[in-house]
Amino acid sequence: MIVNLPYSALRAFEAVVRHSGFSPAAAELGVSQSAVSQHVRALEEWLGRDLLVRGARSSRPTREGELLALAISEGLGRISDVCTQLRDKTRTDRTIVISCLPGFAFNWLFPRLLNFDLAHPDLSISIATDTGQYPFSGADADIGIRYGLGDYPGYQVDLLMTEQLFPVCAPSLIPILRGVEDLAQHTMLVDENLHHGPASPTWDFWARQCGLTLPWPLRTRRFGQSNLVVQAAIEGLGVALGREPLVIDTLCDGRLVRPIPELTQSPLSYWLVRPHETKDSPKVGEFLNWIRAEVEAQPDIPPSAGAGN
Repeated sequence: MIVNLPYSALRAFEAVVRHSGFSPAAAELGVSQSAVSQHVRALEEWLGRDLLVRGARSSRPTREGELLALAISEGLGRISDVCTQLRDKTRTDRTIVISCLPGFAFNWLFPRLLNFDLAHPDLSISIATDTGQYPFSGADADIGIRYGLGDYPGYQVDLLMTEQLFPVCAPSLIPILRGVEDLAQHTMLVDENLHHGPASPTWDFWARQCGLTLPWPLRTRRFGQSNLVVQAAIEGLGVALGREPLVIDTLCDGRLVRPIPELTQSPLSYWLVRPHETKDSPKVGEFLNWIRAEVEAQPDIPPSAGAGN
């Protein structure tokens, strides 16, 4: 039979012995020194023995107190280890960790995750955002969604989706933005977090591919994240170069429009990157099937709202 033990008092006593005092034990447990003292006194009364030799500056255990503190430390420590193992196993079995850029997470992935949760109530998604400047680490995530050219050696790499590029702005700007020459009257919103050299989907790339000439000089406002660029465009602060997956939802619900009809294919794409050992993982397979279906269901780009369209 297991005795109905006073666990709070036992834990408080073990902390006092380990710290040789009531004050540091109270700080560790997040309670008052008086509460710790009452716990220890109640434990001594319950056992019918003195467990501590109390001093002005420190307290030390009696022989019986030393034996009890050791037993508590070993017992609670073992319980803690087992609970941690069980929680980690549950988390490993039921959680899928996805690594991706903040802009992609905020603008495309988050709005669709409710669909995954409804379809897979037995699984949960944990999103780890990063800038994408460092190689994907399979130790930190089950799947990486990367934006680039697809060169990720040592991993299983599959194309998730391509993207097209085109200017976007708030509907309120349409009357004074009807052609590329009108960009001179507006602020160009620029994403600074594009580290792909000549392959970066910039305003210059879009204009060059579409056979257009940007007005000069251009007034620009720069942001460190693509989701901030999109939000600034929604707020009417300027014109952004829309990257299809990041603006498709705002185009479809009318928060953004295409003021100029020209569009071009981006040099970069979105890739699913994962360790080879996840090939037979059921939970990874479920997520891959889901996200590919979401890409297939993505609507077409709405037509331009500019002149002649």
